[in-house]
Amino acid sequence: MELQITGKNIDLSPAINRHIERKLGKLSRHLPSIIGSKVEISEEKTKSPQQRFVVQVTVLSSGTLLRGEERGQDLFTAIDKVAEVVNRQIEHYKGKLYDKGRDSSFARGEFSEEIETLPPVRNVVKVKRFAIKPMSVAEATDQMELLGHDFFLFLNADTEEINLLYQRKDGNYGLIEPELG
Repeated sequence: MELQITGKNIDLSPAINRHIERKLGKLSRHLPSIIGSKVEISEEKTKSPQQRFVVQVTVLSSGTLLRGEERGQDLFTAIDKVAEVVNRQIEHYKGKLYDKGRDSSFARGEFSEEIETLPPVRNVVKVKRFAIKPMSVAEATDQMELLGHDFFLFLNADTEEINLLYQRKDGNYGLIEPELG
């Protein structure tokens, strides 16, 4: 498993790298299909010291993305917290695979960049591109839950069209099937 560690606004010491490798290097024991993990660490200038360090982890496993983000007063605490989040997500993912009785269920591409929030002037400041593979609505729902997003764009395997799945305020899901007009 490849582990990529990057820092924003922070210098990463060898001790920090060792701690990350010790905490996240074990992930492939729990889920052998993990291809790689990306860890992004940043230090933000916040008024709340409990929110100062941000650790984001993205795990790619057989086309499925698992993502966790945690904040902490010190870097080691934030790393420990995000490792627990990712471990829970792996257990949840493994449970879904076991319940469905198959080895892998999701087909998903890699994200090339993260989307940043748009400024008030409403200009497009970042473009996000990712490969998509056909999947059922149920698989898209599972993938959206694993990522923790409230919407998910996918290629519907049944209709062979791009669909948008979103979570409604009542907790149910909505599906947008575009039509050319």
